[in-house]
Amino acid sequence: MSSSAPTPTARRGNWLAFAAVLAAAVMDLMDTTITQVAGPAIRGDLHGSDAFLEWVTAAYTLAMGVGLLTGGRLGDLFGRKRMVLIGIAGFTVASAACAAAANPGELIAARAIQGLLAAAMLPQVFGLIGDLFEAHEMGKAFAVYGPVMGLSAVLGPIAAGGLISLNLAGLGWRAIFLVNVPVGIAALAAGSRLLPAAPASSRRGKLDFSGALLAGIAMFLLVFPLAQGHDLGWPGWLIGLLGAAVPVLAAFAWQQVRRQRAGRTPLVERSIFRHRSYSSGVAFTVVFVGTMGGITLTINVVLQVGLGFSPWHSALTSVPWAGGAFIGSALGGMLMGKLGRRVLQIGLAAEAAGLAAIALVLHLTGTHVGTVDLITPMIVGGAGMGMVFVPLFDIIMGHIAPHETGSASGVLQAVNSLGMTIGVAGTGAILFGLIGPAGRAGQAFVRPAEWTFLIILGLLAAAFALTYQLPRRAREAGSEPRELDGVQAADPAVGAAAA
Repeated sequence: MSSSAPTPTARRGNWLAFAAVLAAAVMDLMDTTITQVAGPAIRGDLHGSDAFLEWVTAAYTLAMGVGLLTGGRLGDLFGRKRMVLIGIAGFTVASAACAAAANPGELIAARAIQGLLAAAMLPQVFGLIGDLFEAHEMGKAFAVYGPVMGLSAVLGPIAAGGLISLNLAGLGWRAIFLVNVPVGIAALAAGSRLLPAAPASSRRGKLDFSGALLAGIAMFLLVFPLAQGHDLGWPGWLIGLLGAAVPVLAAFAWQQVRRQRAGRTPLVERSIFRHRSYSSGVAFTVVFVGTMGGITLTINVVLQVGLGFSPWHSALTSVPWAGGAFIGSALGGMLMGKLGRRVLQIGLAAEAAGLAAIALVLHLTGTHVGTVDLITPMIVGGAGMGMVFVPLFDIIMGHIAPHETGSASGVLQAVNSLGMTIGVAGTGAILFGLIGPAGRAGQAFVRPAEWTFLIILGLLAAAFALTYQLPRRAREAGSEPRELDGVQAADPAVGAAAA
């Protein structure tokens, strides 16, 4: 951005361009949340299996997780504007393909393509915000960005349930994907005209295709057996695939070391894993985000498939969780500077209390559970989850040096998607395994859900233990980390809360 004061017309253009960038982030978030509510309805219409319920979400998050490792680098090579526009255009087309899917295979393939294109556009969002606004305007931009993201997370399940129940023009669940088409076209038109082009000096280096391929294979080997194991009866070859993920991950690490020693840019900077706090943060992210995917899957399967709730009824029942998450997100952002990692511990305790209360309500009411019975536990659990999610990345990055920030952030984004994918696939394997082939409704779903929630509570306890390995504080923007006990430690100044 130029140092000269922008004219009012330029300012309006910047905010319109910001709206286009915001639309890209909203489309991604909405497509993650709405399919979790719509999954049972989609499975019924397309005659999918139990594993299909997991793959509707997992195909998207897995593909995005693989692509995020290279998405940011593509922005450096070809320009953020070009990549975000390619991402938006492709995402819009892929959304139409999802709506037109005639069978489970077609939908899963289209969802994977959506995820790859989301990985192309999402890493450009924060960079483009920096390109659009002067430093003194950034606070205003993020003051809009944060609430819009929170509101999208709340409205996603409601929109999914409402669109399916209204059955507009007989489209049913297909309408949840078609809404992306007009939004994407508008964002593309505004972005192509108003977004600033990246300077040519930023487009250097070569993309690490072999690293991206190895990372993608490793992630697939982790997720595919978890998602398909129950349906296929866990044959030996499937367990072999799961075990093969270990040597492939080792090969990826070796390839990254060789690439860096040769003076070429790797996908991942090795130095970030020398910070014990960051490595612990990566493990924390996988566990915590995995519980998020598992909780959402379990709630929607039990309510819709087990208890016969309509998508609209299920969405309304889940609104207190989303509303609590919105409130908790605001609290987490406000308290992060004062409490540091303790805000994560408070949030985890609240989420665990809410989840335990949901399990208790199911145990006491069984198939007679109603929306009113779950309101308070869901608000508490959602608020706890929100308190963790907003400050999480800033705290994990507390010991990361400025030159490592890009790589560390990209790995966290990829791990975030991988954690969600493993959480959905792993929890689905547990839940459907406990339900068994004979359990198709009612009480046969309630008891397995209780046990699944108890397992998730154990994972939350593991995440709580990992918080003691995280930095005590987030590092304030622009401050330099200092050396402490052989590792770089955060500046004692309080980190600024993320929007």
